[in-house]
Amino acid sequence: MAKNLVIVESPTKAKTIKKFLGKNYEVIASEGHVRDLPKSSIGIDKDNDFEPHYITIRGKGDLVASLKKSAKKADFVYLATDPDREGEAISYHLSVALKLDEKNYKRITFNEITKNAVKDSIKNARAIDMDLVDAQQARRVVDRLVGYEISPLLWEKLGKRSLSAGRVQSVALKMISDREKEIDAFIPEEYWSIGADLFVPGQKKSVVFNLKKEIKDGKSAAELKKLLENSEFKITDIKSTQRIKKAPVPFTTSTLQQTAASRINYATSKTMRIAQQLYEGVEIKGQGTVGLITYLRTDSIRVSEEADRSARDYIRRTFGEEYVAEESKDNNDSKKKIQDAHEAIRPTDVNRTPASLKGIISAEQYKLYKLIYERFVASRMTNAVYDIFTVTVNASGEVLKCSESELSFAGYQNIYSIEEDKEKAKQNLKGLSVGDVLELDKVEAKQHFTEPPSHYTESLLVKTMEDNGIGRPSTYAPTISTLLNRRYITKEQKNLYITELGEVVSGIMETAFPEIVDIEFTANMESLLDSIGDGQIDWKVVVRNFYPDLEKEVNSASENLEKIKIADEATDEVCENCGANMVIKYGAFGKFLACPNFPECRNTKPYYEKIGVQCPDCGNDIVRRNTKKGRPFYGCINYPECEFMSWNKPIKKPCPKCGKYMVVKGKKAVCSDKECGYMESM
Repeated sequence: MAKNLVIVESPTKAKTIKKFLGKNYEVIASEGHVRDLPKSSIGIDKDNDFEPHYITIRGKGDLVASLKKSAKKADFVYLATDPDREGEAISYHLSVALKLDEKNYKRITFNEITKNAVKDSIKNARAIDMDLVDAQQARRVVDRLVGYEISPLLWEKLGKRSLSAGRVQSVALKMISDREKEIDAFIPEEYWSIGADLFVPGQKKSVVFNLKKEIKDGKSAAELKKLLENSEFKITDIKSTQRIKKAPVPFTTSTLQQTAASRINYATSKTMRIAQQLYEGVEIKGQGTVGLITYLRTDSIRVSEEADRSARDYIRRTFGEEYVAEESKDNNDSKKKIQDAHEAIRPTDVNRTPASLKGIISAEQYKLYKLIYERFVASRMTNAVYDIFTVTVNASGEVLKCSESELSFAGYQNIYSIEEDKEKAKQNLKGLSVGDVLELDKVEAKQHFTEPPSHYTESLLVKTMEDNGIGRPSTYAPTISTLLNRRYITKEQKNLYITELGEVVSGIMETAFPEIVDIEFTANMESLLDSIGDGQIDWKVVVRNFYPDLEKEVNSASENLEKIKIADEATDEVCENCGANMVIKYGAFGKFLACPNFPECRNTKPYYEKIGVQCPDCGNDIVRRNTKKGRPFYGCINYPECEFMSWNKPIKKPCPKCGKYMVVKGKKAVCSDKECGYMESM
């Protein structure tokens, strides 16, 4: 019979660890949390200093009984859940649920699932860190209070029980909503660029020299173009400089999510799911189940001395001494200490190259492992060096420049580079001298318009949340998934758009709960919750200070906030099946028409809100519609016969300058033809 019991979260992790320990160890999985707050009630005694009431999670009774039986048989129990506050809390709840004697159990943590790491953790077994447990408990309680106090209010005001509010998700929703408003209100500004194509001796093709001057309108551009066409182009300066492109630091959770989204097109949830598989262990022929990367939830770029040394040895053997970086600046991570700061995300063995795993692990796992591996190795390599060659010419007092860059030392780019690192076609400017006169081929003036802010993508939203201190590594992916699942936002290609339902919910939250959706307030709350994990503040102090303001806002909203009439509004539309007047209801993708005699009559049809403007293409009504994924737009009611559409709301008044239709952008009416550029205040 095994003398020692090791409890982890997942069966895969248990399988990976089991092979490192001898026959005196039994390794079993708790399959996540075993105790939590009840779903049916708030589970927090607000009259008893916010004491949480935990229960065994439904369906886990038999598992808990089995774990308890195994624990009683063992001489000693090691709680080996994940090395973060969530893992610490799971270990604590296991100790309570299994009624473990504090003399007979310890907590162990490891940042990677390797033989050395697991065995070292047993040698360094410790007591449960109650500061980390309290940090998790505080987050759970605060989030439960926000969710269970505000969500019923949304149900009441919107008449839809599938809605929810959350401390982090509501701020993220407001960020997306605000960005949409910025984009809708954005008015393009005209500007021009001018380039002179000049012949360089020894080259067949002319080279473009760009005018270094701000040009706001076509008239000025035309005047400058004419001036240059009649000018002499004389070289006045030649400069040769170097640009250093620093090697990247290893991945944190957020940078991994961002880079995986941009380079291999993985959603944040997919990145975390696959990274979890790589961390817990993947079956490799001849080696069994092997943990391929370190723990995936981290804000740190620190790397262990052993891993750092191993990577440098690998680089030395593979690329040469000159490619080994001098020092590891990321090992002195100056970023503020937070609870999740372990090591960066890296391969557990730098000698296990992606090529050696190709065809052994899944294609999805391979892509993510390759990304993590190459980024880590690159972080221990020297910087890339570019030679920059810039030629300046003068033409009738106007300054034009042309630059070329040439990679002179690849450094880390031998293993890891991005699109912008790739060398552009050489202009071959060398051999020119100050005083040389270059022959003109042609002058081109190009009109441009400023672009609106970018729509949020998952990676940009994660970066912005991190930059503003909103959420933590474990919350980014679940927050975005919740917003998508609730149909508050939709994803088209890579962009995130707010839906009609999301607009309504965000509006209510901003009106009734301004503090909850305030970025600075939420960031301060995150900082306070982190301080609990550092042992600097008692968790109940944070909750005591937070709740009264929340309660006040909930009571005020309950009394003063009007119901949003988005369901069961009567219309003149007659049901073809039974003759009843159809009503407007609200679904996952916005409003639709339904027969009021449901369930006897189940007739439904799309609802299109007329805006009182006729289609410029066919004269029929323009209506507010939704894309298949729920993003609102304005289109012809006669679609698909008429394909007119506009993301901005059209107005009745045509453009007085060109006659085309105009749209609303913020507080201005703007011509739909940006080349016309006409606008007026509304």
